[in-house]
Amino acid sequence: MNRRLGIVIIFALIVSVLASTVVYRIISAKLGVGPQSGSSQLLVASRDLPVGTLLSASDIKSVEWRGYTPKRALRSADQVVGRGVLQEVYEGDPMVETRLAPRGAGGGLAATIPHGMRAAAVRVDDIAGVSGFVVPGMKVDVLASGTPPSMNGAAVSTKVSRTVLQNIAVLSAGQNMQRDSEGKPVIVPVINLLVTPEQAELLSLASSEAKIQLVLRNPLDVTKTATRGVALEALFSDGRSAPPVAPPPAQNLPPAPKPKPRAATAAAAPPVPVAQPLVERSRVVEVLHGNDRTQARFSEPLERK
Repeated sequence: MNRRLGIVIIFALIVSVLASTVVYRIISAKLGVGPQSGSSQLLVASRDLPVGTLLSASDIKSVEWRGYTPKRALRSADQVVGRGVLQEVYEGDPMVETRLAPRGAGGGLAATIPHGMRAAAVRVDDIAGVSGFVVPGMKVDVLASGTPPSMNGAAVSTKVSRTVLQNIAVLSAGQNMQRDSEGKPVIVPVINLLVTPEQAELLSLASSEAKIQLVLRNPLDVTKTATRGVALEALFSDGRSAPPVAPPPAQNLPPAPKPKPRAATAAAAPPVPVAQPLVERSRVVEVLHGNDRTQARFSEPLERK
């Protein structure tokens, strides 16, 4: 009886060891911890390295790294020195290829610009810069306010405000390229936005011909909203057209008296007499002297006909 119990216990121990080994290998494979995990020499940051830092030999150090080795970790100083930092690296973090700019790209803001994108500078004030809360890493919308030259072929004399760019990343605020985790306001005169070449052209035109306003948005909200813009008249109206005024109801009223003829303002002028022509009248008298007979003509005074 004791012999059979011992055989069962030994068999159970063997099965448990095999099961533990299988479970360990499965968990190690999922966590990325394998036989290659051990101690190795890696390069780590000797201090906190902000974005844009151009690395030198004093910024890194070689240490013995135990545990899982990050992918694309750099082991030689020649692979690190002279390259710019794309993502903030804290002291003791291993130097990884994905956190550094390509060799020859240098440091500063230019090294953080992805291929095909541009950094466009926008001059802002306390109001346009959302009271200093537009800091690197934030997402903003760009509004342009001004008077358009024409709409539908007709000249426009009213101001219009419209969203011209949406979900634009902020690269830097002034000379600061680090993200502000505490959310403190930073008043700066210039903000650099990450845009495409086409968006850079639109932003340049809006900056020179209109007033720029930045609108802060949630970085997790990537939805773009189609807007039609708003005109100045919309501020003073409720958005509805006035209903037509109905004529008053008919009432039984006495007929209105006929208007009296207007009296002549001036008496008619008397007719101007027309001058009549003068007519000359004469009389003939026959005179007898014996057998002689003569006629004499006598004229009468002139009179009008």
